[in-house]
Formats: sequence, structure tokens, C-alpha cells
Amino acid sequence: MPTGTAPEQINPSSLDDYLEVMSKAVFQSGMSWKVVEAKWPTTREAFFDFDIYKVADMNAFDLEELGKDTRVIRNQRKLAAIVSNAQQMIALDGEFGTFQAYLRAPADFAASVDTLRKDFKFLGPTGIYYFLYVVGEEVPPHDEFEVTYRKK
Repeated sequence: MPTGTAPEQINPSSLDDYLEVMSKAVFQSGMSWKVVEAKWPTTREAFFDFDIYKVADMNAFDLEELGKDTRVIRNQRKLAAIVSNAQQMIALDGEFGTFQAYLRAPADFAASVDTLRKDFKFLGPTGIYYFLYVVGEEVPPHDEFEVTYRKK
């Protein structure tokens, strides 16, 4: 995201919405947001518009093929993380009744960061902040987040 510009928030209506936002956070890790945004329409195509069940069913061959696909950012570890995260999201949705209930289970933002880092791949504090903010969950004010989580 451009400095000083808050991302647009959504009201997730399905696991697909959560997966798409989380996947964008994964791809933005260590990359320019401009690169991710430029490839996002074709990334959505390559990941079946983030149909969580289709993504969760992707196998090693599918991931190998995606690694050659110019529509996506071809980072094999990030591509594999998207599939793993889809599988984990489905499991947690079943365990907690809804994925939103899972997101609201931790006591505070710090606990959410710890929980999400443990349960999902390629998510650090900044990606988690972005993810939770965009899906409408409570996050601390950005300046407080920066003081606590930004690398010195």
C-alpha cells in the first residue's frame, strides 16, 4: 500500500474472501505492493478466484505448474503457503464454527499475531495487521502498531 493510505476494508461473506485477503498479505511479504496489485487480477484467475475448496485441493503438480505461470508471483514457497493456508482455514472454520469466531478467540492483538503466525504460513505482524484490518477485525491504531512491531 502507498505510505499513508489505508487499504479498503471488506465485509467477508465467505471463506473465499478471507483467503483472498490473506493471500494478498502473503504475496506482499517482502515485495512492492505495486507488483502485487499489478498481478492481482491474473493471480485471482490462477487461484480460481480464491475458491477455497479448489485452492485447498491443489497438489504438488498444480504448484509446480503455477511456479511457471507468469500470471502469478512465482515464489514457490508463497504459492505453497496459499494452498496450506486454505486447508488450515477450512479446518479452523470447522473447529470454531466460523472462521470469524476463530479470529475473535484471542484476547487481544498480540495474541492474534501469535495465533495467526502459528496457524498460517508466510504471515508476519505486518501481514496479520493488514489481513485483520481489511476483513474488519479490531486492530490497534496504526501508529501504536508501528511502535510495537516495526523492525528497528
